[in-house]
Amino acid sequence: MSRFLLDSSFVIDLLNEVAANRRGPARAWAARRPGAELWISPVTAAEVLEGAADEAAVREVFRAFRWQTIGHQHAERAALRQSRAAQRMGENDAWQVAVAECMDAVIVGHDPRAFDRLGAGYEDHRRS
Repeated sequence: MSRFLLDSSFVIDLLNEVAANRRGPARAWAARRPGAELWISPVTAAEVLEGAADEAAVREVFRAFRWQTIGHQHAERAALRQSRAAQRMGENDAWQVAVAECMDAVIVGHDPRAFDRLGAGYEDHRRS
């Protein structure tokens, strides 16, 4: 079974598709992966809730996913990645990568500038 950490760009696309009652790239991506473990982190939740017009509806959608908390090992991984990087990531992106690496998950979203360098550790749901 595959594990995927959903970035806010995926969740926002999914919420928009559900609200418009249409099948777009997020729903199509999910449909191709029945049985996959879909996770969100506090980073994803905060980024999505920050721009949400209907926070209650967002929280309801969040209930469909598994939640990965952030702890000490994630902080160490994010700090190590940032200190060794030739080009630092945005802080939230660094946290997402640390969480995904610690849980052996692939990040799913649409932020190639941030995540393309991860190679197989990243799937762009709009390109797949």
